[in-house]
Amino acid sequence: MSGANIDEPSREAEAPAAKQHHRNRRAIIGTAVGLTAGLASGVSLAAMAAPPAPTVLDGRRFADKVVLVTGATSGIGRAAAIAFAREGASVAFCGRRANLGEQLQAELVAGGTQALFVRADVRDEQQVQRFVGAAVDRFGRIDVALNNAGITIEKPLHEFTGAEFADLVDTNLRGVFHAMKHQIPYMLAAGGGTILVTSSTVANTTSAGRSVYTATKSALIGLVRSAALDYGNAGIRITAILPGTTNTALVRGSAGMAGIPDPAWEIGAAQWGRANVPGLRRMATPEEIAAFAVSTASPELTYLTGTAVAASGGTGSG
Repeated sequence: MSGANIDEPSREAEAPAAKQHHRNRRAIIGTAVGLTAGLASGVSLAAMAAPPAPTVLDGRRFADKVVLVTGATSGIGRAAAIAFAREGASVAFCGRRANLGEQLQAELVAGGTQALFVRADVRDEQQVQRFVGAAVDRFGRIDVALNNAGITIEKPLHEFTGAEFADLVDTNLRGVFHAMKHQIPYMLAAGGGTILVTSSTVANTTSAGRSVYTATKSALIGLVRSAALDYGNAGIRITAILPGTTNTALVRGSAGMAGIPDPAWEIGAAQWGRANVPGLRRMATPEEIAAFAVSTASPELTYLTGTAVAASGGTGSG
């Protein structure tokens, strides 16, 4: 299952059911299908307690700051846009699904946030340049950028087509390059800024069927480490964040369970977390990873740059 979330639903290609990399997926599906009937019969969900909500601080660490988020129309990106807004930031964000982006913009504006949605595909450099330019035109500068957009395809390496490989690389790696390339000049002109890049705990501990996805997420850490050296003297901090498996549409889609009832998915996901996250024994919520991103971008962390920090839930992959 994926350690990071994305703007677009995952596009997993089917592989033989006996393949090792489907073990987790089958475990979730088997659990959920078996429990769906139980739900209809009124089975108790007391053992499936909801995870705690992240503590919302009273401070407004990003008051009068401008934050950009890519891949923000769902999952971690959406939760991060909301979390930064709660901390007082003006938020510009992009994604490929205009209806979801417009809904989020309306939600943020209704809550008193200055918000701007620009439809953009991070694979297209001109669209990314247009998004960044529109944000600066609207808000005057960029203080923080969370480059979060990405996709996943999971199957054995030899079953990948060249087009699938290119799509993962173009979205997960080249898309971050596009964003940073066009964000950094504005930060240089302003005398500094903070850039976060969403990698994944799979960069440390992966599993079968995820070779290309893991390669892109590992490459992001190398990109961050070197770029941080390029711009440290200019006051720009660049850090990779590594979320553990997060309960999002991405993970649900990659498990092949987008079409099952929500209660069945939640039970299957809870059972997966108990079996695969020995620390907290559950998946993360998007809100928890958003809080992690906000904290990592905090102006208090002035010496944090050029590294990768994980919120793994205690999987040993941090």
